[in-house]
Amino acid sequence: MTFIPKYIFILATTITIDYFSGLGLEKLEGNKRKWLLALSIISNIGMLAFFKYFNFANENMLSLAHFIGWNYPIKTLEIILPIGLSFHTFQSLSYTIEVYRGRQKAERHFGYLATYVMFYPQLVAGPIERPQNILHQLHSEQKFDYQRVADGLKWMAWGMFKKVVIADRMALLVDHVYNSPTDHSGPALVFATLAFAIQIYCDISGYSDIALGSAQVMGIKLMKNFDHPYFSKSIPEFWQRWHISLSTWFRDYLYIPLGGNRVTQPRWVLNLFLTFLISGLWHGANWTFVIWGALHGLYIVFFGLTEKFWRQVSSVLRIDRFQKLANAFSTLVTFSLVTYAWIFFRANNLSDAIYITKGLFGGWENYVSQSKNILLEGLKPAHFDAALNSFFSILSPLTSEPRGFIVITLLALSIFLIVEIKQFRGNFLQDFNLQPTYIRWALYTLIITITLVFGTTYTGAQRPFIYFQF
Repeated sequence: MTFIPKYIFILATTITIDYFSGLGLEKLEGNKRKWLLALSIISNIGMLAFFKYFNFANENMLSLAHFIGWNYPIKTLEIILPIGLSFHTFQSLSYTIEVYRGRQKAERHFGYLATYVMFYPQLVAGPIERPQNILHQLHSEQKFDYQRVADGLKWMAWGMFKKVVIADRMALLVDHVYNSPTDHSGPALVFATLAFAIQIYCDISGYSDIALGSAQVMGIKLMKNFDHPYFSKSIPEFWQRWHISLSTWFRDYLYIPLGGNRVTQPRWVLNLFLTFLISGLWHGANWTFVIWGALHGLYIVFFGLTEKFWRQVSSVLRIDRFQKLANAFSTLVTFSLVTYAWIFFRANNLSDAIYITKGLFGGWENYVSQSKNILLEGLKPAHFDAALNSFFSILSPLTSEPRGFIVITLLALSIFLIVEIKQFRGNFLQDFNLQPTYIRWALYTLIITITLVFGTTYTGAQRPFIYFQF
């Protein structure tokens, strides 16, 4: 409502329809239940399609009409996408579908259903919750618990650090290159693409940390949305760790109803590819997102079709003797494939994405030569200052930011990577809570100070969370 006040009627309409649909689905039988479910799905998806995809479809129809010489009179509408529409639409849909399937009782209190759909910590960017997890918690009395509140605040602080210190700083580096890719060569394009991989992860997972933490403060436990996806050893594993609430939503409500993997191989390929195409389109009304989804669909299909072959190769070559090395290689390959696909996710348009993919391997000669000299000179204490100056000089084509910005960014990245690795290897928060009080409070102070002082708000830039646009 602070964005556009009248948009509250979008939520009011869908919640009202789903409220009465849920009540009807419990009482009716046979085809009447299917028609009622269809009403809920059409009203929710229809609202999403109008605001998010009408202009996209209309622009493509207009281009097609010009190409074949037709007169196409429908003009583009002056509408703005409501913040978080894709998220609360899917969350509302999950309620009616679960009631239809008999896994959730219809909510008879309109206020509780409205609170479930509009639960503010995760309303605009997830995680996309299921009614079985949230509704019963809203009905329960949540008493104050010091440790629960303290842990929730820690997650919020860590999420804010990831967003304003890491993601927003990476955004400055990414925008410098991606807003004018034709001005840059391979090193800058690769550097910016890697920076975007970090940016988008810290941005959306940072929001999830803030959402989970603030909900936990109030006694509500949300589902885990990210599980260190860049440590994945395969693309299927990546999607078990990345945006878990969204990937499981598509799995449960699209992929499995289409037949999942309980069909012939050609049909399985179609089901999987279609799911990822729609997932890409869900992220944005642009062909770049469709291609991003298609790439991941191709990755998954290729992995599924060749999984048996690679197992045989691994058995013949006795890869298990070098398991750590094999795992590291698999993780690197997976990260590279995911990062390559991010090019299409971030590029402003399809032509920019194509240019970037073509230019990744060009212009490396001088960069490699300079890097080699810096490495050799840096090993000599007497030449360290010169090597350091050379290091910053080769970064100058990659970013327009000053040295101080780069140093603080590298420091923040080091903190982020250390915590990320420790989280991946065990229950970091539980171990952290066992540390002496002075260590815990020193780290609280450090994280909060870095967030307040070195967050990119000092530049005057205000960057909303990336997934607000979806």
